[in-house]
Amino acid sequence: MDRLRALHYFTACADERSFSRAAQRLGVSTAAVGKMIGTLEHDLGIVLFERTARGLLMTAAGQRYLHACEPALAALAQADEEVRGFTARPKGTLVVGIQHTVARGCLTVALPRFHARHPEIELDVRDVHHVSDETAAQVDVTVVVGWPKVEQLVKREIAASRFVVAAAPSYWAVHGMPQHPRELAGHACLSIRGVEGTLLDRWSFERGDEREAVTVAGWLTVNNAHRDVVIDLAMRGHGVVRLLDWANGAELASGALVPALQDWESSEAPPVNLIYAPQLRRVPRARAFIDFVTEVFVDIDAARGQRIHPTERPLWLRRHYGKASQARETAGTAVERQRWNKGR
Repeated sequence: MDRLRALHYFTACADERSFSRAAQRLGVSTAAVGKMIGTLEHDLGIVLFERTARGLLMTAAGQRYLHACEPALAALAQADEEVRGFTARPKGTLVVGIQHTVARGCLTVALPRFHARHPEIELDVRDVHHVSDETAAQVDVTVVVGWPKVEQLVKREIAASRFVVAAAPSYWAVHGMPQHPRELAGHACLSIRGVEGTLLDRWSFERGDEREAVTVAGWLTVNNAHRDVVIDLAMRGHGVVRLLDWANGAELASGALVPALQDWESSEAPPVNLIYAPQLRRVPRARAFIDFVTEVFVDIDAARGQRIHPTERPLWLRRHYGKASQARETAGTAVERQRWNKGR
């Protein structure tokens, strides 16, 4: 008996719950399907299906056999796709989870270039907020900013984010541009909550050997999903915002937002991460997308003229403080305080 063919017939019958529909799907006769299933049952010494007037009902033994066979069939399908990838262009559907900030900031404008390069790959883009092993496993490849904690999946840091403090020219004209980070305490700073819910109200800076962190406040706070609100209001002259240079490059380049404290660098540089199952790296369409996203951020680094290195998971995120400023006030050890002051 051709066991591999028998397994394909068996899984088709399990999906369709009918010999005739399975036969149509496989492009063979109903009799051929029935004969193959009968031979398989005889060979295994079990009954896989109960034949009823309303179709096929899988037995408990059949369900156990299906569950045992699925990993081998999936591995075989993946092996087939990998081999075809050496001789054919990548194709098929790729489910991609992209954080809104990444999509808006750089990937949306780059996706047509990916499509032109790989016209047979269809992207199914999903919005991603909080990332875990469970949520990341629901898509093929995830692209997020920050410090997600995943254990079962590959997490590749492909770039770092650079924070910039900026406001509209009209705001600076009225309130004056700060010359030192401490002066931000006297400005209306529009704050954002991180994806974990922490209020990012402590902005840290470094210049050479100098370290400075200031607790900011203003009249508006939004969660991460509404970060565009503070960007829009800042462009209308209603306050100061801390933004990612690559996420809001257009606003900075046009002069709608003017950066301040350019001789200082942010002490926090959240990484840009690609997250995927280990075996996906060998699937041609996934590999094509992973390589493309990496290329996009290599170009961003080149445009900066310098390489920004990601910093470690910050103290306020490691302990899930309600406010980032509380982490500095309640840090329990000298090591934690030192890491916070250094932005490491």
